Amino acid sequence: MTAHAPHEETIAAIASASGAAGVGIVRVSGPRVPAIAQALIGQPPKPRHAHFAAFRDADGQLIDRGLLLHFPAPASYTGEHVLELQGHGSMVLLDTLLRRVCELGARLARPGEFTERAFLNGKLDLAQAEAVADLIAARSHAGARAALQSMDGVFSRKVTALLHALIALRVHIEAAIDFPEEEIDFLADPAIAQQLAALRADLAELLREAQRGVRLNDGLRVAIVGRPNTGKSSLLNALAGSERAIVTDIAGTTRDVLRESIQLDGITLELADTAGLRETHDPVEREGVRRAHGERERADVVMLVTDAEHADGDLAWLNDLPSSVERIVIVNKIDLGGARARAENRADACWLWLSVKTETGLEALRDHLKQLAGSGSGEGAFSARRRHVLALEQVSAHLDHTARVLADTHAGELAAEELRQAQHALGEITGTYTSDDLLGAIFSSFCIGK
Repeated sequence: MTAHAPHEETIAAIASASGAAGVGIVRVSGPRVPAIAQALIGQPPKPRHAHFAAFRDADGQLIDRGLLLHFPAPASYTGEHVLELQGHGSMVLLDTLLRRVCELGARLARPGEFTERAFLNGKLDLAQAEAVADLIAARSHAGARAALQSMDGVFSRKVTALLHALIALRVHIEAAIDFPEEEIDFLADPAIAQQLAALRADLAELLREAQRGVRLNDGLRVAIVGRPNTGKSSLLNALAGSERAIVTDIAGTTRDVLRESIQLDGITLELADTAGLRETHDPVEREGVRRAHGERERADVVMLVTDAEHADGDLAWLNDLPSSVERIVIVNKIDLGGARARAENRADACWLWLSVKTETGLEALRDHLKQLAGSGSGEGAFSARRRHVLALEQVSAHLDHTARVLADTHAGELAAEELRQAQHALGEITGTYTSDDLLGAIFSSFCIGK
């Protein structure tokens, strides 16, 4: 991790405001906080004490009346001296108060700089810091609960436990490398194979939990695909509870991707209705088919809408999907053939027989989508980001290479290098190893005042 010098600047920002009749907050962090607080209230502030005070400008004119709270370092959000000025929620008053604080030695904070300082001062790790932004941006109750879990360190503790196990395995292997002249093949020790197998199993479980955390955080991306006139747009309308998509008997009515965000019991679903998949000479429809293929590749879940007559043949549309994509085959229009609504888990996909027109079996689809999105995951469910999943996938690839090296060549140096790279990838999640570019990209996405 890049070394960072102590912060010598004091920063300030309007942290929040809730309307002219509500409460607004100006937050200040840095070494000049005690002096700024004394200048505002005329006396040294008592730590963690709410001072009711008149905030005045340099000429003694009243800016506002409100509360001043001082949190001395290091027992504060940022690990530095922190000052919170609570006034009336008028943006005019808050802006004037912010200007006064800057006159007294602060500067305007960059987006996310308060949380960035908390990370750099060891108050939060990087995954916890990102969870702050995820909590603010949460679009569902489930997403907010998951972000709170990550803020409390649930995800970070799992990563740290995995990191310790990985380091222990590195120590074991590198100790074996140090004795090449010994007749005993230390790398063939069953304990190494057992440690590696346990590590890979724990990693696979954490990867599944992180993927679920991404869905809780971002919502479940669902692409609805299939031949023309199978009921894709009708299904979108039924799930959304409104006539969002145009439905006709004319094949090729949907020519572009229609997106709709819906909530199912606190779970966000991002639905994408796509053009019917078929060969066509119409350039507009052909572009719609191209975009439909793009949606398939970006989705978390692909729902293939078909009917009993064409179901087996339409499975080809699911063949080239990444293994991480969930597959659902919806056999629609059972009201026409007299089939009963049912669900069946097969090796290729989850199969659901239903009728969008009569809504028979639709509740089973909703339940399955909620399950895929993480509903009912329990109190331990945490939020995660796609960069976390990518890092865990890199760790998994390095551990796979380690297993092959140890099994095929017993080349301890190569195995140790794979484990070193795995440790580096794992450390990027919590910020044990990171770069200024990564930090800049993460914290620039935060709001002002956080």
